[in-house]
Amino acid sequence: MADYTFVLPEMGEGVMEATIIKWAKLEGDFISEEEEIVEVATDKVDSEIPSPHKGKIKKLLVKEGDVVKIGSPIAILEIEKPEDKISVAVENLSKEIETEKTKPEITKISQSHENESYKIDSSIIFSPLVKSIISKEKIANEEIQLIPTSGLGNRITKDDVFEYLKNRTKKEEIKSAILHESYNEVELISSNFDSTVKISTNDEIIEIDRMRNLISNHMTQSKNTAVHVTSFVEADMTNIVKWREQNKEIYKTRENENLTFTPIILTAVIKALKDYPMLNISFDGRNIIKKKAINIGIATALPNGNLIVPVIKNADELSLLELSKKINQLIFRARNNKLQPADITEGTYTVSNIGTFGNLIGTPIINQPQVAILAVGAIKKKASVIETPDGDYIGIRQKMFLSHSYDHRIIDGMLGGSFVLRVAEYLEAFDKNTMI
Repeated sequence: MADYTFVLPEMGEGVMEATIIKWAKLEGDFISEEEEIVEVATDKVDSEIPSPHKGKIKKLLVKEGDVVKIGSPIAILEIEKPEDKISVAVENLSKEIETEKTKPEITKISQSHENESYKIDSSIIFSPLVKSIISKEKIANEEIQLIPTSGLGNRITKDDVFEYLKNRTKKEEIKSAILHESYNEVELISSNFDSTVKISTNDEIIEIDRMRNLISNHMTQSKNTAVHVTSFVEADMTNIVKWREQNKEIYKTRENENLTFTPIILTAVIKALKDYPMLNISFDGRNIIKKKAINIGIATALPNGNLIVPVIKNADELSLLELSKKINQLIFRARNNKLQPADITEGTYTVSNIGTFGNLIGTPIINQPQVAILAVGAIKKKASVIETPDGDYIGIRQKMFLSHSYDHRIIDGMLGGSFVLRVAEYLEAFDKNTMI
């Protein structure tokens, strides 16, 4: 048997640290290769991390609730055969552990501070993340004593601080409101917006969850950063609808999954991005970063009402069948909380299917740092003018609106409008003899 140091693995572009949510195994437990060992949360997604080896959990180096940097040791496993790459690390394991212990990952609050009237209980500990929150929110030492602790070892967690701040704010607002109100309604004035929120006696207050908070911040950042303009085009989907009707049962029987319109729409988007590569870019305010890879994000609604955008990497290299299977796979994993951080990073363009909810037209918000996003509406039967060499006539056609939002700082109307028109043209030119 040999010791193996299990470190927190890379979790996607820009992810520097993660919070340990739950250990799936405890010290002394046996674990199989690829079996879940720990669940972690980043600012992008929650993930289940598998064990790279079969063995026994010898020691857990971090606790639930700890914030850990990528690449830091989090557990020691006993395994049958050590990897060649870690042989040196195994010999120096004890030194690494001692070094980790000396790092200021978990810092005790000092017992006294200059110009303060009391000493803080030295048994209260907190992580660097909590320390930064306390500093940013300017929580006085007197208040720290009042924060209820839920972390292991009487440690203050970030959730403890947020809960305290929420309750503190509510108490201050309600106390102020009571002085001015003698009825059942209490006015809460937002510090960020010039608006008044009235809460009546029978109203229910629902605190948003972590993911909705991330979505809120991301959408606000996008609207504050990009100058949004939206162009609309209507596409004739009749040929595509007929083709899908002819093939969906065959596909279902053969592949044991549904054939949707999404892979066909993505195929048209990919072709249009090749025609207009200046839509497949990022913009940092000064520089245009032209992306070589075409990585398409698919905005996916989750069962709890939240939204996530898994990304199909190098989508232009996939066939229609491969696109269909990849889309179904990512959506299934998204709705079952099985996405990995790498699944939602490096997107270069995003498509949102608002037609799933019966919506005809929308004005989607750009997924930063991209510069454009396409929303596709519901397909509806319409009476339309059909042009033929022998004259025009009225017929029933299957129509769908495309809504293309783009960043007007860098994308003008001609480019943004031409792109969405080209997508529609590719959809209308779909070959009814296409094989999948």
